[in-house]
Amino acid sequence: MADRETTPTASVASGAKYRGAVVEDLQLPPAFCLPKDAPLSFALEAAYERDFDQLPVLNSNRRPIGYLNVPAIKRKFEAGETRETDIISSHMTHFPTTSRRHPYSVITPDTPLETLESFFLTNGTDFALVTDAERNWVLAVATKDDLQEFVKRRGGGI
Repeated sequence: MADRETTPTASVASGAKYRGAVVEDLQLPPAFCLPKDAPLSFALEAAYERDFDQLPVLNSNRRPIGYLNVPAIKRKFEAGETRETDIISSHMTHFPTTSRRHPYSVITPDTPLETLESFFLTNGTDFALVTDAERNWVLAVATKDDLQEFVKRRGGGI
């Protein structure tokens, strides 16, 4: 039986894994955002050039309203369910509207990596948009893989 005083808790273990690092420490490439009324051909070309799987979609005020899941769109093309001339908004995943019951989680460059990991677990997603504190600008896209690579670079284990 383990001694309670010497057994690390999940939060302590997570803190040791990330050593106080924040999202900015992941050194993510800048996000490439899509206007909601652009054709899918534009989105696919951008995704291939940058090797991105998730592309944020913006409204006319340049605020994030959802994302385009590139692998899902590729499958739709292969199945003949979509065309390159379709507009992005007809195939994007919309973010849910915020409410008191389901508040929007803001992930910024200053967000601790423990919080980002918790976001992934709580929301059942593999990525998060990194924005400014007011959620006006999408700065990057962080993924579970980014967290894993960060820990590997630092010599830790997941």
